[in-house]
Amino acid sequence: MKQILSFVAAVSIIGGTALAQTTVESCNRTVSFDAPPKRAISNDVNLTEMMLVLGLADHMVGYTGISGWKTLDEEMRANVKQLPELSSKYPTKEVIVGANADFFFAGWNYGMKVGGEVTPETLKPFGVKVYELTESCTHIMKKGKASIDDMYADLINLGSIFNVEDRAKNLVNNYKAELKSFKDDLETGEPVRAFVYDSGEDTPFTAGLYAMPTALIEAAGGVNVMNGFEKSWGTVTWEEVVAQNPEVIVIVNYGSVTAEQKRSFMMSNPAFANIEAVKNDRFVTLEYVEATPGPRNIKAIKTLAKAFWRK
Repeated sequence: MKQILSFVAAVSIIGGTALAQTTVESCNRTVSFDAPPKRAISNDVNLTEMMLVLGLADHMVGYTGISGWKTLDEEMRANVKQLPELSSKYPTKEVIVGANADFFFAGWNYGMKVGGEVTPETLKPFGVKVYELTESCTHIMKKGKASIDDMYADLINLGSIFNVEDRAKNLVNNYKAELKSFKDDLETGEPVRAFVYDSGEDTPFTAGLYAMPTALIEAAGGVNVMNGFEKSWGTVTWEEVVAQNPEVIVIVNYGSVTAEQKRSFMMSNPAFANIEAVKNDRFVTLEYVEATPGPRNIKAIKTLAKAFWRK
């Protein structure tokens, strides 16, 4: 089930002043706002970039969950230099409440864990409203496979929450037009079989049906060979990868093991010698911020398409 913007202009009179209430769908909840949040926190690099691309830095008190796993590129460093990182990994409830936050933009396994310390329910008593990343809703409810529309819905909903609807709509329309123009000029054939290699040597951690790379690969004219893996991100076996015989390996670059080290591991392992992607040395790298829902998904689709359909 795609998450669709739900905007309700419910007007109430308080002391003679009309207040317009905005309500959005967040996974299996509805969240209402009488005014744009003023002390927001975002978790992870891709969610933080969604806030920044909408020009919401002035509404933020900080961000969390980046430096513990990833590094910021030059563009991101420039955009967040005025904001502190409140926690290098997942924030505790004390971190969020201690910052006097009124809004937390996070997701399931993007700053929150099912049954964990930080959830919409545990933050509610402290006046902190939570908007959940659409892609991550699969962890708590039935949802269709990942779609680029998930990312668009998040931008539109954030635009509504922070009263920058026109900015969000223009941004999404521009992304759609850019992607359509690119795909109209793209010459494709039979879908390219791709495997997403995130991490792990004994067993690979990969993107399944409900993770954003599936949508990116399909938009680029390919198919995720792990479409039958009905999870978001998770661990499979190398035997499954060999059996699927991908034509291209999509490496997600982050952490202490570099993309080149991941490629070298696969290229040098005799167990993978008969995989088409290995035989033909067909690897393509996406940065973490490109492979997860966010503004750089359009660039990611272009990168994948160029690798899939290289002359």
